[in-house]
Amino acid sequence: MIDPAYVQTLARYNRWQNENLYAAAATLTDAQRREDRGAFFKSIHATLNHLLFGDSIWMSRLEGCARPEGVFPGTDLCGDWDKLKRERAAMDQRILAWAGGLDVSALAGELVWLSSLQDSQVNKPIWLAVTHFFNHQTHHRGQVHAMLTAAGAKPGETDLVFMKAAAE
Repeated sequence: MIDPAYVQTLARYNRWQNENLYAAAATLTDAQRREDRGAFFKSIHATLNHLLFGDSIWMSRLEGCARPEGVFPGTDLCGDWDKLKRERAAMDQRILAWAGGLDVSALAGELVWLSSLQDSQVNKPIWLAVTHFFNHQTHHRGQVHAMLTAAGAKPGETDLVFMKAAAE
């Protein structure tokens, strides 16, 4: 079982790494960010959009609010780079606020949702769903990091153990 401090640490790590990757991506042109680089979502921009969409879905489940519009995998929440950056920063603040309000009991129950991917109801322990939420982010940020590096951008440090106190 995970605890609130773990979730809060991963929420801070999520924001730190998104700031890191978005800063590196900002050094590229829009065409470079949208270039098909052979990843599952093809481009840096599309993968960052997927991350935002996925986070929106998971936060709707975890907070018990309305699901965002769109269908996996082709949802393009933000076609415009500046809007994508603003929406990402807002989502990171939302995740931090949510994590900051958790207590042990919030992670002890079961999360139930209707999965559009499986076309069925899913029941999982909340702690497992939260672990998946952060793992999903890390997985796709790794893809973005690889695409950025291949494009000549230079993302900063990514190791959790080196997260600075300012990010904490």
